[in-house]
Amino acid sequence: MDAVIDFLLTDWVFAIVRVVLVFVFLLTSTILLVWIERKIVADMQDRLGPMRAGPFGILQTVADGLKLFFKEQITPSNADKGIYLLAPAIAAITAFLMFLVIPVAKPISLLIDGQIRTFDFVVMDLNIGVLYILAISSVAVYAVVLAGWSSGSKYPLLGGVRATAQAISYEAAMGLALVAVVMYSSLADVGGANDALSVSHLVDLQAGTMVGIFNGTLDGVLRFFPRWNAIPLLIPFVIFIIAALAETNRAPFDLAEAEQEIVGGFHTEYSGMRFAMFFLAEYINIFTMSAVGASLFLGGYQFPPFDGIVGWPGVILSFGVFLAKVFSIFFLFIWLRASMPRFRYDQLMTLGWKRLIPIGLAWLVASTLVLASQQFGLPGWVPFV
Repeated sequence: MDAVIDFLLTDWVFAIVRVVLVFVFLLTSTILLVWIERKIVADMQDRLGPMRAGPFGILQTVADGLKLFFKEQITPSNADKGIYLLAPAIAAITAFLMFLVIPVAKPISLLIDGQIRTFDFVVMDLNIGVLYILAISSVAVYAVVLAGWSSGSKYPLLGGVRATAQAISYEAAMGLALVAVVMYSSLADVGGANDALSVSHLVDLQAGTMVGIFNGTLDGVLRFFPRWNAIPLLIPFVIFIIAALAETNRAPFDLAEAEQEIVGGFHTEYSGMRFAMFFLAEYINIFTMSAVGASLFLGGYQFPPFDGIVGWPGVILSFGVFLAKVFSIFFLFIWLRASMPRFRYDQLMTLGWKRLIPIGLAWLVASTLVLASQQFGLPGWVPFV
């Protein structure tokens, strides 16, 4: 029995278990996300939404998935078949890969064979986690571009071209927002420089309250505020949310799949499970971007009243806090979809290049000046920058 336990606790077996759990968790979350979105949008539009399949229609997404699974796979005669078949796989794989660096709960220490072992609830705790997120999100764009180009139709091609320009525009804005988080966190960073881009480390730096941020002058007030980056970094947080909407092709930035203009965009020529893979990737990307925003701006699983709770109760509570923050951002995505009309393409480009990027650059310059003043001992205080 001891040999079996030792085998199950080896690093590579534990890594496989975590990958499988994340895979099941993301699939289950997608089913719930689609149902939640349809019910919330229906309520906002004074409708009932799905009601027939399962209690309150909760199995409607499962029914839709089964329908797509057994639907005929149609391949256009003019398609570049190899790339045409590869594009949905790229979309699904990159959607799963991006979530692997997100910590979902606080670590737990267990006494095993007289030794204390710490288990982290993150698949890969990379010390370049922020760069990894930006890199995978960039690769995910290839799925849309290749799908549009390889379909052999002009409407998917237009959707792919739009997706390319949109990704270039808003990835720059998202990168500037995330750099602002890294620079601000360096002010309070007591760890090593090797962890500066680790998502888990950035989450740990947001533990507790904002007491001491103004050298004790406002501690009586700031003890009620959690030390989340979204409070001092409100403008980068707004930039991140807008860029995340554009990166995931969500309304009002769904120009790559605009039905009124280009039929269905980059996936017009896809059917059956190939279309379902794009659909699955879109909602996993939404959940992942919400998780990234919750981790880097809202403290992830950190919540001051629960910080002192250890053991399995602390793990369960921290996981619940993480899910609550993720679904709060996801609800904002749904709210914007139900409330705002689609942007014109020139408005999309103007917002990215003439608004978000200049604001992000200005914030970055201001952050650099204040950081330099702190590092070299010049007069100043730890700012909301």
